Amino acid sequence: MTIAYGNYPPTPTRPGGKHEGIIVCWFLGLGSLVSWSSMLTIGDYYYCLFPKYHPSRVLTLVYQTFALGTMAILAYNEAKINTRKRNVAGYILFAASTLMLMVVDLATSVGGGIGPFIGICAIVAAFGVADAHVQGGMVGDMAFMCPEFMQSFFAGLAASGALTSALRLITKAAFDKSKDGPRKGVSHIDQFEKKIDPSHHMILWLIVPCAISRNLHFLGIPVCSAAADVAKPPKRLSNKQLIFQNIDYALDLYLIYVLTLSIFPGFVFENTGKHKLGNKWYPLVLIAMYSVLDLISRYIPLVPSSKLESRNGLLIAVLSRFLLIPAFYFTAKYGDQGWMIFLVSFLGLTNGYLTVCVLTIAPRGYTGPEANALGNLLVLFLLGGIFSGVALDWLWLIGKKKAF
Repeated sequence: MTIAYGNYPPTPTRPGGKHEGIIVCWFLGLGSLVSWSSMLTIGDYYYCLFPKYHPSRVLTLVYQTFALGTMAILAYNEAKINTRKRNVAGYILFAASTLMLMVVDLATSVGGGIGPFIGICAIVAAFGVADAHVQGGMVGDMAFMCPEFMQSFFAGLAASGALTSALRLITKAAFDKSKDGPRKGVSHIDQFEKKIDPSHHMILWLIVPCAISRNLHFLGIPVCSAAADVAKPPKRLSNKQLIFQNIDYALDLYLIYVLTLSIFPGFVFENTGKHKLGNKWYPLVLIAMYSVLDLISRYIPLVPSSKLESRNGLLIAVLSRFLLIPAFYFTAKYGDQGWMIFLVSFLGLTNGYLTVCVLTIAPRGYTGPEANALGNLLVLFLLGGIFSGVALDWLWLIGKKKAF
């Protein structure tokens, strides 16, 4: 249990338990995004079922529309919401939506069509609502804990992409030449999710969120003491004041994800051209490289000397990433697959690194309620950036034959 006011760092009253908390946060991040990550990595399968509907672009747009709208409502009412119940509700919705996705997948066994596609869009919308509940709630809670917990949670998010990418590559190799290969590969991923749903998801998504909000201080993890806040209540800054004080951090997150989602995953699936790896393998390799480098980069800030803490430095680094747009354009048009793999890897590397740097630095010096509110507001800008990036991603289709 810890008290943190002003610019003084929190000091735990009990030693130990930090490593256990880091592991818990990592698994919370993994569990909250593994379903959506699996949908991204099986994008080639959805292109086989729904070739005319631009599934990678449409599904991502649906997801982020509902995530952003829900997050805006939750951020506005953050002070009135029980964060523990919010987290649990989000994880329950994730689990229920995952099971429904498997049901819809069975419905597409006879082929695609507008009906099954709308059903998948509805489930993806539920994923977006769940993501807003979980990501905003967890980041808000972790904003006044150790920075390592925030880093671990976002590393877990990236790990979900790396894990599902590895599974997709394995199933793709195993069933590539078999009859109905894409569906068989996806069904094995579904079987993997079915095995972990009853045990892993119920324990991870229901029990652990309650424990992390209520009981982590028994492990000695530095969190702000609610009792201390009541005994000596600090003056709480308004959301408007928090945004003005951290507008550069908010813009950093917005711009990071505007760029990333304007390229990934829509551009990767539809605009990278034909290469030696073929249209079936090439997008999967690109997604796998992005996911792996995104995961690795989220551990780099753990080394103090490699962590970028300058506010001006972060803004310059974020703005410089926009040079990747012409780089991707000319590489897709004139370069070979090696350069494209390098660019996608660099995109993932900078995305994960800058995200962790911003989110672990921004909450410093704020009281518990302020840090919680700031965490929610930063996630709102992050999701706003994702939504804008997904919308801008459609511009790559301009001038493309048979785009619509």
